[in-house]
Amino acid sequence: MISFLNLNKLNRPFEEAFQKKMKDFLNNGWYILGNEVKQFESNFAEYCGTKYCIGVGNGLDALVLIFKAYMHLGKMQKGDEIIVPANTYIASILGVLQADLVPVLVEPRLDSFNINPEEIEAKITSKTKAILPVHLYGQLCEMKAINAIAKKHNLLVIEDAAQAHGSQLSENEKAGNLGHAAGFSFYPGKNLGALGDAGAITTNDDELAKVLFSIRNYGSKVKYENEMLGVNSRLDELQAAFLNIKLKHLDAENEFRRSMAKRFLSEIKNDKITMPSWDLSKNHVFHLFVVRTANRIQLQDYLKENGIESMIHYPIPPHKQKALSNWESLSFPITEKIHNEVLSIPLNSGLKASEIQHIITVLNKF
Repeated sequence: MISFLNLNKLNRPFEEAFQKKMKDFLNNGWYILGNEVKQFESNFAEYCGTKYCIGVGNGLDALVLIFKAYMHLGKMQKGDEIIVPANTYIASILGVLQADLVPVLVEPRLDSFNINPEEIEAKITSKTKAILPVHLYGQLCEMKAINAIAKKHNLLVIEDAAQAHGSQLSENEKAGNLGHAAGFSFYPGKNLGALGDAGAITTNDDELAKVLFSIRNYGSKVKYENEMLGVNSRLDELQAAFLNIKLKHLDAENEFRRSMAKRFLSEIKNDKITMPSWDLSKNHVFHLFVVRTANRIQLQDYLKENGIESMIHYPIPPHKQKALSNWESLSFPITEKIHNEVLSIPLNSGLKASEIQHIITVLNKF
């Protein structure tokens, strides 16, 4: 069976370096907010092209803390509205709700799966304070259009870059540096994945960064002195050490994924399967390779019969989740179509050439 994602295989090349870091970590005896976190924050800020990176516990916390920091700075208040794509993973919406803000859902484009800028302005009200574009599956949203809308209406732009590490519009315009702030997740399955939960925030805003460094650590800059109501959401020192190792290889991982995606797009020819839309630029890092088909379960069963594991990202749209039952009457036909038809097929550097060819052959015969 070709696994959808074999993390053991993906992390095997780093095992020796991980073990050395683990030994150094144990010998050092500094377990929280030590030199590895500082080094990763510096390295990842430089990689994204931002002034600051603030390491936090996970990707959800990254979004919540951005909103809470803006509220502390008086740029948002409880009940303000945030524009969010209707088809995102629920974490994007939870980030808004957990900050006591109101998510306003906007339909995506069917071809890119990303929020449709043409639908945003109709949803803006006097209570709208920010747009939260989600670079879904690793492909950048239409940031020039989104930033133009935000500027016109004096809104903040907060990227959910949890799946888009290294995606770029140009050499100097990477995910994490395309708005006012951005939230990242380093969940193990990401293109840049830790060996546990981990996250970060990037920004060029001095004032925002100052608040975030404090708010993630109980609202304290000096031990036992609490300037604001904070939380405990700190990037783990050991996970930062692992991420420092893997960050050096992120561009190579992304390039492999793009080369594999090019093969899939050029060699898979099946009228029953709609392939993802991509302009062949570096704006996509293919965290996931997502196809659409009217017969998803049939395709998934067929792949399994032929030794290929696949995944559904995501089977239930947020407005149909039991946790958000007050939205059940809402209608988002494009979102619902996407959630009913998408299927993710294996794509990562752990795959052998023979496995890639098998995936292509099997999909062409469906």
